[in-house]
Parts: sequence; structure tokens; C-alpha cells
Amino acid sequence: MELIRIPSLVDNYIWLLIYQGNCIIVDPGTAKPVQQFLQQNAIHPVAILLTHHHHDHVDGVKELTRYYPELVVYGPMETSSKGTTCVIKGGEQLNFAGFSWQIFAVPGHTLGHVAYYQKPYLFCGDTLFSGGCGRIFEGTAEQMYQSIETLKALPDETLVCCAHEYTAANMAFASYLLPHDKAIKAYTLAVNQKRAQKQPTLPSSLKIEKEINIFLRSDDPYLQKVLGFSPATASNCDVFAKIRKLKDRF
Repeated sequence: MELIRIPSLVDNYIWLLIYQGNCIIVDPGTAKPVQQFLQQNAIHPVAILLTHHHHDHVDGVKELTRYYPELVVYGPMETSSKGTTCVIKGGEQLNFAGFSWQIFAVPGHTLGHVAYYQKPYLFCGDTLFSGGCGRIFEGTAEQMYQSIETLKALPDETLVCCAHEYTAANMAFASYLLPHDKAIKAYTLAVNQKRAQKQPTLPSSLKIEKEINIFLRSDDPYLQKVLGFSPATASNCDVFAKIRKLKDRF
């Protein structure tokens, strides 16, 4: 399989996964760059996968389905007015055209947010970013924490294909909280070098994220102490919630 990353809008990525001339399209916030790529490379799209309802993830759906009327559009109920033809909620297994997807419900950023996993590819929308996680707009900190823990349980070799190029900003915040963390320092340097050369930082791997993403480290006793928690009594969810609040104000 071949993974393609298409820049969109200001800092979005639209993901394509290609297998034997067919492809799936993930979160098309715009249609034109996707159409251009498909036409130039003679690729046949078979489905669109939507993670949630925000406009920068769905605004290209209607134009793409006009151009490719046979496309099936999978998405949570909250995307039903955005062009979705097959509503999912998490827990399903989708099998078509050589693809096999496990669907996870990952509420927090939005209430109906879902993620799609086909080893080793994880399309997680705005739930998990490299070095960070999404803002909690509709759900609760507890929901978002549980969603992050669900994704954290996937294999280390999982490729984290998130929807935004937020890595540099996320690592600036991580460096602010843990300025002496060797893994965070090294990753921040590598990320800044890539961005200075206008190179993407995605996809990341879950193995890397477990080391440098502080939202995956709420059980870290040192991080707990830095945030003012007692490691003996700290609730990992409370630690996560405080990190998210601090990031919102950073």
C-alpha cells in the first residue's frame, strides 16, 4: 500500500491510501488537490473516510462525490449532513477493495469523532497529533483521556496520520513543560529543522509519540511532579486534563 499526504488549506493534510490502483480519501477539507492527484496518477477512489464534522475535514466531500458518484462516504452521525452515506459509530470492521478498517470511537474533540485503523495506518483526525492532542470542544477531559488511551494501546509501529501540521507548536509547549527531557529536546530540534525546510513532520509513529507526546505520558511520575501532583495519589485523567488546560492557554 502507498500512503499519500496532500496539503490542504492552511495546515491540514488530506490522506490517501492506495492499493492496486484503488484508494481511500481521508477528511477531504478541499476537493481540487485530491482531484488533481487522482487524475494525474490514474487512481480510482473507492471511499471517503470522515473522522468528524468540522468544515476543514468535510468541505470537499460534495464536490468529490459529484465527480465520483460511486464513492461511499463513511463517517459518524455528526457528518450525516456533510455527505456521509454510511454512518458508523465505532466498533465496526469495514472491509472493501482490499482494505480492512477497525473503527474506534474517540470522543472529546467532538462527541462523535472516530478513528480508522488498518495496520500500520491510523487516521485519527483531530484526536491525536504528533506531540499533542486536539482541543476539547464538545466532549469532556475524561472522554478525551480515554480516547487517547485507546489509541495509545495500538502497536508501536502504528503510523499516526493526523490531520494537521501542528508538531512544531506542540513541541514548543512540551519543551516549556519539560525543558530538560532528552527525547523532547531531540525531537523538537529535528521537527524545527524539517519545518525550516518546509518539510512535513507526519506521519509519526506511536513509538515516537509515547516518548515525546506529553499527552501520552500522564502516568509519568516526573511530569506529575512538575504539574504539582503527588505521584502517589495522582489521577492520570486529572494530569491529562491539566496538561490540556495549560496547552489551551499557551
